[in-house]
Amino acid sequence: QVQLVESGGGLVQAGGSLRLSCAASGGSFSGYTMGWFRQAPGKEREFVASTWLRSGSTTYAESVKGRFTISGDNAKKTVYLQMSSLKAEDTAVYYCAAAALGSGYNDWGQGTQVTVSS
Repeated sequence: QVQLVESGGGLVQAGGSLRLSCAASGGSFSGYTMGWFRQAPGKEREFVASTWLRSGSTTYAESVKGRFTISGDNAKKTVYLQMSSLKAEDTAVYYCAAAALGSGYNDWGQGTQVTVSS
């Protein structure tokens, strides 16, 4: 089991940038797929981006492609989500999640609020 703690959320103007961090403890971090998800008020949680830490491969939701970048630092056991060109519709609570090889996202952080003002 991996414990996850997100940070870096806040209030930003449309067009601005934020970098979210997700610090992990426990587990063999480098073998995991790490994902970022978000949930806006009144909406279901949705996938944002993921990275398989062993290879560095990444996947993005269409809505954030070209604007968000996910990356991992195995030495620091931290995953980042660099968000640029933010839009009001990016406003949500952002969650970090971890999936062991062959498993789903079973470990989740507590979330960090991102608010984009238009």
